[in-house]
This record gives sequence, C-alpha cells and structure tokens, in this order.
Amino acid sequence: MAITLHWFLPTNGDSRTDLSLGNAVGSAGSRADAFGGDRAPDVDYLRLVAVAAERLGFAGALTPTSSWCEDAWLVTAALTQTTTRFKYLVAFRPGLQAPTLVAQAAATYQRISGGRLLLNVVTGGDDAEQRRFGDDLDKTARYRRAGEFITVFRQLWSGEPVTFHGDHLFVEDARIAPAQTWPDIYLGGSSAAAIDVAAEHADAYLTWGEPPAQVTEKLDAVRRRVKDLGSARAASADIRFGIRLHVITRPTAEQAWAEADRLLAGLSPEQIRRAQQIQRNSGSEGQRRMTELHGGRTDQLEVSPNLWAGVGLVRGGAGTALVGSYEQVADRIEEYHRLGLDEFVLSGYPHLEEAFSFGEGVLPILAERGLLANSELR
Repeated sequence: MAITLHWFLPTNGDSRTDLSLGNAVGSAGSRADAFGGDRAPDVDYLRLVAVAAERLGFAGALTPTSSWCEDAWLVTAALTQTTTRFKYLVAFRPGLQAPTLVAQAAATYQRISGGRLLLNVVTGGDDAEQRRFGDDLDKTARYRRAGEFITVFRQLWSGEPVTFHGDHLFVEDARIAPAQTWPDIYLGGSSAAAIDVAAEHADAYLTWGEPPAQVTEKLDAVRRRVKDLGSARAASADIRFGIRLHVITRPTAEQAWAEADRLLAGLSPEQIRRAQQIQRNSGSEGQRRMTELHGGRTDQLEVSPNLWAGVGLVRGGAGTALVGSYEQVADRIEEYHRLGLDEFVLSGYPHLEEAFSFGEGVLPILAERGLLANSELR
C-alpha cells in the first residue's frame, strides 16, 4: 500500500521557538498579538497552513482536541470551504457528547465538505484534563465507553433505528440521515485496553513515534488481537497503521540538527521541570513510553537513527521528531513503512514553513521511490 501523508493544524498557536505553546502546562492556548513572536490560531493563519499543505501534496491534517485548543470541529468545518480535496482528521473525545449528536454532526460535515472528514477518537490520558470536561471515569472505563460509542456510531450510519443499552451509554430508537461517505475512525494508544478497542473498532491504528523495534512490537500486538477477533471485528476492512511524528528536515543533516539544537536551547529548566511533572502524573501508557525515551535529560536525545526525543521534554503526547537531511528523513519514513505503517501524521515548528520544507524536500524523494499515492504527486 502506498504512503499517505497528513500534516497538522496548530489550533493552540504556532511558534519558531516554543515546542509546547501551552500544551505542557494545560493553559488556554496561545493568543499572541499580531506583532509577537508567536502566531495565534486564528482562522486566517490556519487557512494558510491548510492551503499550503494541500498544495504541497499532503492528503489531510490532524486537528487536536484539548482545553488549550480551538474546537476542531468548528475550525475544520470552516477550512473545508477554502480547500478542495484536503481531508481533516478531527480529534474528539467520545462520551462527552451523545453518539447520536456526533453521528449527526459527522454526517452533516461529510455533506458540506464532500466527504472529507476523518475521526480521531481520543479517550483522554490525563485525569485532570478529563475533569476539566466534567468526566470522572478512569482510563479503563473510558476505553469501555469508547467501544460503546463507536458501536452506536457505526450502527447509526446504517440509517436504521438503533437501540443500545451499555454500561456507559444508551440510545433508544435513535436514527440519523447518514452521508454517503463513511468517516474512517483512527484510534491510538499503547495500553492493552487501547489495543483491544482499536483492534475491534478502528479503521486505522495510530502510534506515536517510537524506535522501530518498539513500534513493531505494538503493531504485532494489534495484529494478534485483530486475528483473535476474526469475524467479530466491527470494522469491515482490514485495519491500517499510522504513526504520529514531528519533523525537522533540511538540505543537510548538519542544518537539521542545528535547528533541533536551537529549539532545545530555547527551553528553560523551569519549562522542562513543569512539563515533566505533568507527564509523570499522566495515566497514559503512551505518555509513559514517550517520557521514558528522554528520561528528562537534555543530552543524548537521538534515541534511534534520526529520531529525536527533545520535543517530549515540554510537549505532552507525540514527543519525537525525525531529524535529518531530506534523504535521511525519507529513509526513516521508508523504514517505518516497511514495518507496515502506511499513514504518517507529521508536524513541525512553525507549521507553515515546515510544511514547505518537508513538502519540497522530502516528498519528491518519496515520490521518486514510488512510495506515494498518485493523488499526492503534486
């Protein structure tokens, strides 16, 4: 299968210097003024990023969910009107809204966008963050609720009346007018509960950027669970695999690593200390694995060839970046692709300029190697 490339919409703000922009401390997001060094996540700036990524050949973009971000549904619905083929991978938290309401919104989104919605189910890994949304379930219960949510969502898409009574959710005689195009469901996570839900319900499983050997172990665990489920798997097609990574790529490796060093030099010890405290308090197995890669240190952060763990010092969630020349980054993507990863969700600081750096430097190399779908050869 050919590689599909996605970019990222920084709905908590963008910067040349700050790898966290409020992410690490759970603030309400960057609201930089027009003359500051940071870029506020207004629609005009996000439109620039989306249009550039579409023109460069990315298939779509992930839009995150958290209390420090602008709402992913509203922002991307607006952006569908200024892009043509670009898809939006909208992250949302199942159970904070009723599945019937989300299914209705998704169907409407598909109709007004021409079928360009993808859904990233985020169960939530930080109990404090969940409580901000009024959710007090523990991690295990959140995954059970996510499974119930996707079950109802899929049944509603049939257009037939749905009655479902679960441990966490229920609907009675619920029905929507489904759109023609199904919004593929992406789900990630490193815990056994996450793998169980993804194997049964997801169209695509996402992992954060760990070294290849660790990624292989995780993908194999998902494959085994899919095989165990057999015909009981709710999703009709075979599961796909994707990876979430940052990128810092330049014409030469020296230039790329100099940029990584510059970003690292901009982090204060206090920023790192606060971020690491929050990460240690997270109940997420994926976050634990990300933190374990750097261990809070600020040296020896290349944890695998061209895989840099420096981002995770202050940024929760995906904390690794591919760093290197255009050829080296293309090599690493091809290496991950050989493991079975077909979808790459990438980002860089700032997201507008880094989209051009990757799109003009790495994407043509991947195309020359015959690794990209024809729709991405722009």
